[in-house]
Amino acid sequence: MTIQPALQSLKRTLPPFRADHVGSLLRPERLKKARLDKENGIISADQLTAIENEEIRRIVEKQKEAGVLAITDGEFRRSWWHFDFLEGLTGIEGFDKEHGLKFHHIETRGHGIRVTEKIDFPDDHPFLEHFKFLKEAIGENEDGFIAKQTIPSLSLLSRPAIINRDIYPDLDEYYDDLAKAYKKAVHAFYHLGCRYLQIDDTNWGFLADPKNREALKGTESDAEDVARRCAQALNKALEDKPADLIVTMHICRGNYASSWAFSGGYEPVAEILFNQINVDGYFLEYDSERSGDFKPLRFVTRKDLHIVLGLITSKSAELEDIENIKARIQEASQFVPLEQLALSPQCGFASTEEGNLLTEEEQWEKLKWVKKIADDVWK
Repeated sequence: MTIQPALQSLKRTLPPFRADHVGSLLRPERLKKARLDKENGIISADQLTAIENEEIRRIVEKQKEAGVLAITDGEFRRSWWHFDFLEGLTGIEGFDKEHGLKFHHIETRGHGIRVTEKIDFPDDHPFLEHFKFLKEAIGENEDGFIAKQTIPSLSLLSRPAIINRDIYPDLDEYYDDLAKAYKKAVHAFYHLGCRYLQIDDTNWGFLADPKNREALKGTESDAEDVARRCAQALNKALEDKPADLIVTMHICRGNYASSWAFSGGYEPVAEILFNQINVDGYFLEYDSERSGDFKPLRFVTRKDLHIVLGLITSKSAELEDIENIKARIQEASQFVPLEQLALSPQCGFASTEEGNLLTEEEQWEKLKWVKKIADDVWK
């Protein structure tokens, strides 16, 4: 299927790439066992780090073999996609809870975070060393591979239950501190050589869900007010980012053991997402009917904003029909020009260490499938 006559070249040498991926990868059993052994005192922290290093080096090479240019550490040093980073911030404390988050027919492990003091980004945040190792593992090359760092959005700290109002009686001050902390993070990663930073954000999927929007009406967490505050804080964090740093945002509706948490199209949040937040691109979940249609993409008016279509599911091993994926890309191109589009899985393969319900080999086949389709579409 030919989508449209080729331009002079539709290939991209800068991120987001035509064939990209969200970031997290299935944890090998060896790594899962090592983490458990560390918790039980069987091995030391240094021994766990050594195993993590070996496994990260291995999956760096596997990503290169799959043909993706954006290389991540698979989030192998994390238990959760978000808590590990957030708990590394000054002023944020993690704690175990009796119940976890409610997903479709499943509940996560019970864990949460709360504000205990003024929020800041510390100079010794562990993710900085993690990025240094990833960049070194990729090595110097002429093949276009680039280290991609993923971090959870500051929007994850917008829930009222997290905020200590004794410490932050003024919400404007709270969001201002969030913005300052994230600005420090952006520049700290850049200083270490990061040129591709991805902000992972489930809050927009939560705010787009019709049931959630209705439940929040008239409360301090009114969807429109939270969306406005989060957008302003994100822009403050990015307001003086270096010109050669590409920042994208991944919008997700939940990804835990192949299950999901929210439903609803992008329409309620599309205008603010695509026109009021100063990122360079979006990774959008579009692998099921729960994500709605492509019509909200009509709000994409910036010619420099790239949309990565998450049409390939990371929740199952089945390889999508190529012609169907091409047809969906053509449909999306009615709203956003093909040269501004790209392809990826809708989410990572292991947002938590439990991982989705497929094998590692099936995971690599999925990434190769993304590359195969993208190479055919963007020639």
